[in-house]
Amino acid sequence: MESRTTEVKSIKNSRVKIDVIPGHFATNHSHVNYYIDMTKIKTSHKMCKAAANELASQYANTHIDTIIALEGTIMLASFLAQSLSEAGINVGTDINVVTPEKNVNNQMIFRDNVQHKICNKQILLLISSASTGKSISRAVDCLQYYSGNLAGIAAIFSAIEEFNSIPIRSVFGLLEIPNYKNCAVANCPMCASGQKVDAIVNSFGYSKL
Repeated sequence: MESRTTEVKSIKNSRVKIDVIPGHFATNHSHVNYYIDMTKIKTSHKMCKAAANELASQYANTHIDTIIALEGTIMLASFLAQSLSEAGINVGTDINVVTPEKNVNNQMIFRDNVQHKICNKQILLLISSASTGKSISRAVDCLQYYSGNLAGIAAIFSAIEEFNSIPIRSVFGLLEIPNYKNCAVANCPMCASGQKVDAIVNSFGYSKL
């Protein structure tokens, strides 16, 4: 599977790169025809900082108090907070970075000691990948429960342009991966044609079958 890997550069910033593998992959929500490997951005501080600078430029005029980091984006969120505080409307501010916990029902929660970082604050949701919007929907439900105000949604890769009329700003999109497709399991053409699933994928990586 790894032999099919192609490196893709962001159109917005050629220094930021991801690896893309074509195939048949199962996520929690759907089946997709590409696995998007974001390991470089999530582990390399130089790559991560470059990606954060790109996202920050798209939120220079958006007031943000707290970044909620989802799907292993905590380092990216930290660099993003730093970049946001260095220019634009957020210059000089101390931006919080928090990540939710999941309870036994797989619901996102925040403990009492960090809830004040959410309540009545301007929140930027940061997610690694947005393809169906379901993960974003769960995060927004959590945010509303804790009385946070959704100021924006950012992603490393997004196959969708908006969620409930809120634009999703991303480093990578369908311009870089124009043939990216996701579909419900019941309607998967790859399953219908008998193509075996290559791997189960999530925000941590992949497990080959």
